[in-house]
This record gives sequence, structure tokens and C-alpha cells, in this order.
Amino acid sequence: MKSVHVKISYSFLKILGGSDLSLRRLPMMSAVSVNPGPIVWLTACVHGDEVCGIVIIQEVFKKIRQRLLCGSIHAFPLMNPIGFESASRNITMSREDLNRSFPGDPTGSLGKRIAHLIFSQIMATRPSLVLDLHNDWAKSIPYALIDRNPGSDYKNAYEKTIEFAKQTGFACIIDRDELSSTLSCNLLLNDVPALTLELGEPKVVNEINVKHGLGAIWNVLAHLGMTAPLQERISFPLPPTYGSGQLLGYAERPVSSRSGIIRFMAKPGDALIKGQAFARIVNAFGKHLDTVRAVEDALVLGYSDSSAVFPGMPIMAFGVQLG
Repeated sequence: MKSVHVKISYSFLKILGGSDLSLRRLPMMSAVSVNPGPIVWLTACVHGDEVCGIVIIQEVFKKIRQRLLCGSIHAFPLMNPIGFESASRNITMSREDLNRSFPGDPTGSLGKRIAHLIFSQIMATRPSLVLDLHNDWAKSIPYALIDRNPGSDYKNAYEKTIEFAKQTGFACIIDRDELSSTLSCNLLLNDVPALTLELGEPKVVNEINVKHGLGAIWNVLAHLGMTAPLQERISFPLPPTYGSGQLLGYAERPVSSRSGIIRFMAKPGDALIKGQAFARIVNAFGKHLDTVRAVEDALVLGYSDSSAVFPGMPIMAFGVQLG
């Protein structure tokens, strides 16, 4: 049997000096087995109000101490500490979205400099996989989000990303937007498999989402042979139509055609059939204005954080058949 001796270490990367001469730093974590094997990175809180991933990474490292059979796990648990401390999605002082700043620039804006630090540190290890942990709408199920296919030149990394997504136990959703400056996209463009895990509500640590996130990561590590599988595999319960790692497309249509107050008629995790009503829109007096119906069969991923709706606003997010 392989030795399970694991070396755990903690360190920092300097971001900048403050006006009070304090240092702002990025915390880093590493767990290295005595046995060689795959290299996996876990990243979280690139958006400062998406906090659940920080705790999930902490829990992975607690659990991995005597269980990492081979390889190494590295982590940036708090990529945007400035945004985190002010509960802001963006880097507060520069108002930049850090996840629209990759691969970064060592002489660029603050966001691009931080992105460069993160990206260059990850790429220096030539990882087997990067799992980037995010949060979605307040009422949403956890799911694995796969970037839009970057092209045939990156086929190997993209196919591996899909393979890892299917191991998570989550719904597997392919993003339809082409976002070229995210962490995951730039990793794929450098032939590194990269997968985003959307883990429910932002702003607070939801322990149910921690459990599902930890389970999804453990499933992937076991698939890589880095850990033994859990005695009871953790997976998010999905309707039978949408189980077994089926690939779905991301959709936010139909959008609202009216202004008013949303009354939801379906919940995250439900399976809808084409034509099924999933929301009503009423006015301030409760008068019915519109019934919103599914335009195709769909899995409900989550619904809007706002009770107020206006023409053109999304009401729900869906996973739909790829076409």
C-alpha cells in the first residue's frame, strides 16, 4: 500500500502595500504526497461576495491530511481578499472584476496584476486540473459549468474538462457565452483542463453547499487516483431525465415581457416540460399580469435574486438540451 505521508504548507503572495504601510497578500495552501501523481489546483473567491469556496477548500485540506495517496493539491482559497472584506464582487478600489482580468499583466491595472500573480503561479506547476469555485444566485442548485468550446487546438484539455465535470455528481452545464478573460478560459487556452463549480448562494457560507462542494471535489480526486473514493458517493439529487453526467446548455430564456412582482411556480432542481408554467407576474395590487412558460424542456438551475422584474430581465436559469 502506498504511504499516505502528506506535507501541508501555508504561504502568501504579496499583492500590494497599503497607504498605512500594511501588506495585502494572497494566501496559498499546498498538500504534497510523498508519492508522485497528478497536480490539482483549487481556487475560490475570485468574486469577493462568493465565499462558500473558501470553506470548501479548508475542508478539503482537513480531510486530505492522511488521505492523499499521490500527487499534490494547491489552492488559492481567497483570490480577492479586498472584495471579500467589503462583501463586493469586484476589487473595491479599482472596481475591476478579477475574473475578467486573466491572464493578467504584471504592469497593468491592479486587477490584471493580481490575475498575473495567480495565473503565473498556477501555470508554473503545469497542473492536471484546476477547479474554480464560485457561487450563483441565492436560490440555485450546485452545478458544474464548462466553458464554451475554445476550438480544436485545445481539444485535449477540453475533453478532459468534460470528463472531470461528469465525475462531480452535479448537473453538467456548458456555458453559451464566450468569456475570453476568465481564469478557466485562459487555462484551457494554455492546454490545462479547468472546470467551474457553481455552489449555490453567495455572501454567506451555506453548510449544505459546503457538503456538496466537498463531495464533488472528492469524487474528482478519487477519479484521478489521488484519494480513495468515499464509502458513500456524494452527488446532488437530480430528476432522472438529467442525471448520469448528461451535458446541457445554459439558458436564461424566456425573459420577462412585463414589469411587476414574480411569483415562482417551480423551484431549482425541478424538471420542466415545454409549455409548463414556471412563474406568474402580478402588479402591486396582486392583479395577474402574465404567466411565463418554458419554451423547451429544461432543468431549473436557479431563479432570480430579485422579486421585482422588468421587460427583458431573466427570471430563471435553465439547463437545456444542446442543439
